[in-house]
Parts: sequence; C-alpha cells; structure tokens
Amino acid sequence: MSLTRPTLRLRMAMLFGGTALLGAGALAVSLWLAPPVVAAIVVFSIAAAAGFAGYLVVGRAMRPLLEVTATARRLSTKNLTERIGNAGPGPELTELADTFNAMLDRISDSFESQRRFVANASHELRTPLTVMRTEIDVALSNPEDDVVELRHMGSVVRDGCNRANDLIESLLWLARAEAEGARLASPLPTDLAECAAEAVETAELLADELGLSLGHSLAPAPVMGDPALLQRVAGNLIENAIRHNVPDGRIWVLSGCENGISWLVVGNTGSQVDAESVPRLFEPFNRGDTARVGRRGAGLGLSIVRAACDAHQGMIRADALPQDGGLEVRVEIPALGLDPDPADQ
Repeated sequence: MSLTRPTLRLRMAMLFGGTALLGAGALAVSLWLAPPVVAAIVVFSIAAAAGFAGYLVVGRAMRPLLEVTATARRLSTKNLTERIGNAGPGPELTELADTFNAMLDRISDSFESQRRFVANASHELRTPLTVMRTEIDVALSNPEDDVVELRHMGSVVRDGCNRANDLIESLLWLARAEAEGARLASPLPTDLAECAAEAVETAELLADELGLSLGHSLAPAPVMGDPALLQRVAGNLIENAIRHNVPDGRIWVLSGCENGISWLVVGNTGSQVDAESVPRLFEPFNRGDTARVGRRGAGLGLSIVRAACDAHQGMIRADALPQDGGLEVRVEIPALGLDPDPADQ
C-alpha cells in the first residue's frame, strides 16, 4: 500500500517542530538534574508549540499559492477573465502573481484571436456558398430559362467557386507559415530577388490590364529559407499592391542586401492610408478601407507574409505614403550564412 506524501505545509511544520525539538533537547540536557518527567514535558511542549506556530506561519505564507491553484482550477476556455489580486507581502509572491496574470493575458488574447479568426473564416466561406446556392435555386425554379441565363448562372457559380478556392488556399498557406514556428524545418539557399522576379512576371499581365505601371530593380538578396514560402511572400505583396491601387497607378519592387540583411520592398500608389491603421493590416481578414482597382481578396495576404517572415527570423514593416497615397512594405531577413539567435528578434 502506497503512503500519501505529506503536504508542503505539514512538512514545513514538522521541520519547525524538529528544530524546536533539538533546541528543547539541549535545554533538557541543561536541566538533567530535573526529574525525567518534567524534562520530557518541557521538551515536547516546546516542540509542539514550535510545530503549531510553524504550521500557522507556513499556512499564511502559502495562502497566495493556494489562491493561484484555485484560480487555475476555475479557468476554462469560456472563462479566462479571472486574475490573481494582491499576492501578499514579499516580492517573490508578487512576481509569481504578476507572471501568472501575464500568462493568462497571453492565453486570453490567443483564444480571442482564434475565435475572431474562425468567425471571419466561416463568414468568408459562407458568402460565396450562399451566392452559388441562390443562383442555382433561381435557375431550378424557372424551367424556361434560356441558354444565356443558364450561362450567367454558371459564370456566377464559377466566380463563387474561385473565391472559395482562393480563401481555402490562403488559409492553407497561412497555416503552413505559422506551423513553421521559430525555425524552418528544411531551409534551402534562396534568393529574394529570384522570388520577386517570378512574382513580377506573373503579375505583369494583370497590371497591364488594369493600366498600372509595374517597375522593378532587383539586386541579389540571398537567404536561407523555404523557397515556396518566400515566393508566396513576394507574390502576396505584389498582388496586394495591384489590388489596392488607383487608375494609372504605379508599383515598384526592389531588393538588395546590406549589413547582413537581405531585403525586399514592394510599394504602390493608392488612396491615403491612415498611419494608425497600418499595424491592423497584418491581421487576418483585414482588407483596409481604401478603394481598389483589383478584385476583392480574402484579406489574408499580409497575414501570410508576416507569418512567413516570423518563420524566417525576419521582420516586416509597412509605411503609409502621405504624398501620393498608398503603402510601402519592407521585408528583412538575415542574409545567407547568418544564423540569428531567436532571443534577439
């Protein structure tokens, strides 16, 4: 039969009692001339008093720890608002309470972000499905529809399918970028300039159709990374620059390497962007409030870029352009041969 281990409070009380017992033993030696019964009573009285006092002192000292335990047991995914109040005297307990509360804040923010993401993803997927179902129901309800009307219905359904497919593909890319975490699984030598060149070539036809000027100056920018993710970074930035532009607008794509950092810059003209709203552009499903010449996207492009930069130990910065309007985004990744310490990021 296994024995239950005494609680910390009881063990500390036993320690107090044992210490007092040694002191009482020394006292008994000094009272060796006293009758044995009297000496025993004195020794055990002192030990018992010390043990009881230790039990009370340790219980008071451990009260904040019990509060932490009780708070942790009450927490759930539906109740992350509780926090530890005054932890009592002592900097150690205060630091413990502050650390625990900070951890709860991060967990709560993570769950709230996840809820918003799921709600937005559900809404974005439901919209094209609703449009497709409505078109199909209208076509089925009217057996006299001619070929022109049926072709129109097919075109609407195809557009809805494309939109849903684009959203699902973006979600998969975002999941892949975030799954890489702090370190890439199998990084390879890659050049940001080559990734950008491929993205520019792909986007030139769309830019011409929309009357946009797409210029580029790409100097070598070698890095260690995931080529597919980095191609997606360049492609998303250029697509975003095309989409959030104005008629006869401009797009510029630059790359280079200096001071151990490989960088990629994508900028575009466009409507005026509020500088305070720029950080929110990297949140999932945030499309901004500006007008656009390109088709409506899923609002995940910059979120994927940020996650990919994090996976490459890089950074991303966006600056609103006050004169001509628009946005300029700069991606920086340690150049090939450098192995940055994650703690420095």
